[in-house]
Amino acid sequence: MKRLFLLLVLCLLALPAHSSEPIDSVYLRQHYDLAEYHIPMRDGVELFTVVYTPKDQSRTYPILLNRTCYNASNYSNYQVNRYPSDYLVRDGYILAYQDVRGRYMSDGTFDNMTPNIPGNDPDDPTAIDESSDTYDTIEWLINNIGNNNGRVGMYGVSYPGFYTAAALPDAHPALKASSPQAPISDFWFDDFHHQGAYLQSYTAAFAVFGYQKEERTREPWYRDKIMRFYGEPASDGYDFYLRKGPLKNITEQFHHDNFFWEQIVEHPNYDDFWQKRNILPHLRGIDHAVMTVGGWFDAEDLYGPLNIYKTIEAHNPQAKNTLVMGPWDHGGWTRERGQTTHNHIYFGDSISTHYQKEIERQFFNYHLKDEGTLTLPEAYMFDTGTKQWRSFDQWPPKDVAPLSLYFGENGTLSLDSPTDPDAVFSYTSDPDKPVPYTSQTEGLTFTPRRFMSDDQRFASRRPDVLTFETEPLEDPRTIAGEILAKLQVSMTGSDADFVVKLIDVYPQDHENYEHNPGNIVMGGYQQLVRSEVFRGRFRNSFEHPEPFVPGEVSEVNFRLQDVLHTFKEGHRIMIQIHSTWFPYIDRNPQKYVDNIYKADEEDFIKSTISVHGSSVIEAGGKVGEAGPVEVRFESFIRD
Repeated sequence: MKRLFLLLVLCLLALPAHSSEPIDSVYLRQHYDLAEYHIPMRDGVELFTVVYTPKDQSRTYPILLNRTCYNASNYSNYQVNRYPSDYLVRDGYILAYQDVRGRYMSDGTFDNMTPNIPGNDPDDPTAIDESSDTYDTIEWLINNIGNNNGRVGMYGVSYPGFYTAAALPDAHPALKASSPQAPISDFWFDDFHHQGAYLQSYTAAFAVFGYQKEERTREPWYRDKIMRFYGEPASDGYDFYLRKGPLKNITEQFHHDNFFWEQIVEHPNYDDFWQKRNILPHLRGIDHAVMTVGGWFDAEDLYGPLNIYKTIEAHNPQAKNTLVMGPWDHGGWTRERGQTTHNHIYFGDSISTHYQKEIERQFFNYHLKDEGTLTLPEAYMFDTGTKQWRSFDQWPPKDVAPLSLYFGENGTLSLDSPTDPDAVFSYTSDPDKPVPYTSQTEGLTFTPRRFMSDDQRFASRRPDVLTFETEPLEDPRTIAGEILAKLQVSMTGSDADFVVKLIDVYPQDHENYEHNPGNIVMGGYQQLVRSEVFRGRFRNSFEHPEPFVPGEVSEVNFRLQDVLHTFKEGHRIMIQIHSTWFPYIDRNPQKYVDNIYKADEEDFIKSTISVHGSSVIEAGGKVGEAGPVEVRFESFIRD
């Protein structure tokens, strides 16, 4: 059993965190020829590329390019078992899959979130980034692969979504349509961090990204490093990480030789190391079609798609910019299971098929083949409350009124007008007994999926969680757009994290869903709609953290990610606030230390934390500035 468990872990970590329905390999063999190439870059490094070309040479075809750090040789031998969709394959495209620099069969040295170098001069062999590697790849493909029509499209999910976005600046003129899907944009806000807080659930993933290979290989070279972490199966991740103690123990036991872990440990603040790995400031000069895709329940990369879309929209008037957000977890639109469910919630049938056939297919066929008509709106968004698609001519929309949510005594939540601005709501946060991030026991995973719509009744019953809710709504209320938490806080310690949750409370007579086990009761269900964590030390600057003064009231403003959710008549709106979220997020010692990755056991203390009644949650539309996020974003633009 132990051996079987380790083999399963290897399979999971060697592949991206999504998979689509397999494409018929018999169809591929009948209709496509397969070849492998080592394409030279401007500095002489060769990148391994798998190319499928249609056997029918009577017409020309556009190229669909996928660049990945997850092993392009997985697509060899007619085993295209992930992406693109079967609809696009049957429509006829040249399919190209490439290992990025330093991965698997490609040469060179791998770098996480390779910094962008503006300019992309083909004659400068020292100016190497993902944009230049993509440019050189496209140049080679259109000049060496027969029967191409001179147009290229790019797509990718998760890390490959970043590679798609990173190719947008200084793009090759043949690149006509790009679809970053669940893209990473900045590791300070996606995947490994959320607003400065470390995602401890990702600790298991470092072997995949933190070791250089010695030679070309079609197999993972980090197997022994994974086995080091998974020496014994752990069915309870909460218990596992709590027993491991401070993060310094993770360094000593598991990741002491991992270059990516070392980088994270040595750069606990948003310094130049992280700033230059942010792709958003470089998304300028884009003039082709971009369709960014995300899932409302993506625990890994929700910040990326929303902010890539918004950045392109704000700075690239010539771009044909589209945003699609559906009721999916990470990469959920690449697979079809008939019923579309997330955790305990049912959203409809064949929603991924609708996306692949009617949205993605239309996007690429129109821009790369001049086929059909383009009917996509600016923003095609799924309302997770009414469970329907909605179209908007901009995002966030103007025609949906925002809400302001205020906290009151006895756990009341009022809409649009404060009730108790002088009230104080307190709880004691204990790092030794942290609030779980899910109601369900989960093992070691760096891709938590279910909790993004999980039932929050387990948390609302804890004394270290503040819970506020409205009376049952007399009319439906829709929140469409951004959410800003504007908290006034004080504490007995000198540092704290703040988790804010927006929750839809179902009526007690709500029917149960057929897909759920019998013990899941939907009456009174507290569905998580949106949540986010903020590490309080960064309230004034992500680059220069500072402690809280015990007993002094401080302002902590931060964004939750966007939503489109209608709270139906008879439902309640709930807000929860707490300061631990384990083991999804690492524990804040609550006594200020310069580097939490190096904190000792004795640094972790209980703290009584107070949220003052003058706090407010602004929800919907385009909310105001959130403090250090805007300062960070505008300060490091490199035009």
